[in-house]
Amino acid sequence: MAGDMSARKTASAAPAGGADVSGHGPLKLERRGEILVIGLDRQPKRNAINDETIAALDDCFSAIPDSVRAVVLHGHGPNFSAGLDLSELSERDVTAGVFHSRAWHRCFEKIEFGRVPVIAVLKGAVIGGGLELACAAHIRIAEPSAFFALPEGQRGIFVGGGGSVRLPRLIGVARMADMMLTGRTYAATDAVTLGIAQYLVEEGEGYSHALELAARVAANAPLTNFAVIQALPRIADADPRVGYLMEALVSAVAQGDIEAKNRVRDFLEKRAAKVARPA
Repeated sequence: MAGDMSARKTASAAPAGGADVSGHGPLKLERRGEILVIGLDRQPKRNAINDETIAALDDCFSAIPDSVRAVVLHGHGPNFSAGLDLSELSERDVTAGVFHSRAWHRCFEKIEFGRVPVIAVLKGAVIGGGLELACAAHIRIAEPSAFFALPEGQRGIFVGGGGSVRLPRLIGVARMADMMLTGRTYAATDAVTLGIAQYLVEEGEGYSHALELAARVAANAPLTNFAVIQALPRIADADPRVGYLMEALVSAVAQGDIEAKNRVRDFLEKRAAKVARPA
């Protein structure tokens, strides 16, 4: 969960034109129809994550309104997050450290295994705990300014926000070990190649692209979205024999839903668009 906490002041890059913007401690919340936008807003510390941020994120993802069908997670200013606010680390003993790490785990599990898909916009510093937070999202969009690092090895600490579980699934144990042992930093182009992010967009376009993807996600059947974020990762981690059975059960539940039946009927009666070749 390490991070770089340089306290340079940055100009706000808060998206314009939104509705229902509200503050929630170190977060800014914004409703855009069926999309909830959650923005990290500790710009003087490059959105470094402190205990208050974790508590605020936990509160948000514990009470997603029923009318929300997708979440966009981003950082205000030029950075996503420079990781753990190290100023809170110095007085923590071993027991407190365990409980602190488990608080991050509980929070990020609510993101990864919550009710709705989460799309993260990554720019500037995506370091330590910031990278761990990004890994809990389901879709990650990188801008060219984004850079990715795990400086825990150089700080004398270890990841504690679930990074040792989630990041190796994306890039492998060897690459993560290299990042921690040598301080290796990856650029945005590397991140997409390695699988840290699924999209690379032009600078400044991450937020708008995230809203476009969130709108597509929100248009899906809610039960299908729920199955993708809840069942798919567990099936992938399961013994194949268990995975096949879980897949069959989830498939049967999804296709038995009334909305699924209506959507299939629309397709068969040519009221739904067919899948097209990429432009």
